[in-house]
Amino acid sequence: MESLDTLLANARARGDATPTDAGYFALALTIFRGRQGWVAWVMMIVQTALFGGAIWAGWHFYAATETLSAVKWGISAGTLAVVAAQVKLSLMPVMQANRVLLALRGLEQRLDAGT
Repeated sequence: MESLDTLLANARARGDATPTDAGYFALALTIFRGRQGWVAWVMMIVQTALFGGAIWAGWHFYAATETLSAVKWGISAGTLAVVAAQVKLSLMPVMQANRVLLALRGLEQRLDAGT
């Protein structure tokens, strides 16, 4: 994972005492790189399409004049919004794994510097 190595090298160059404390956005961007980065890109494209569909269905829900039409569009909008949120949140374990790998590499470097 070259991106994690780059984060660690940049933190060492700045002289940070704890280079493993990468910020949220720095870690979020690491999921789009590496061998499995294409999976994150596909998931974000799908999530964006689902969110757009939720907005479109929500618009029809608020514009509906009949109850049956409002129920149809409301359930569709709610379902699309929940699925879009679930797809986006499914990337959080990857960010956590990257954080753990970054901490392990920082520990390795500290151990190497000490010996």
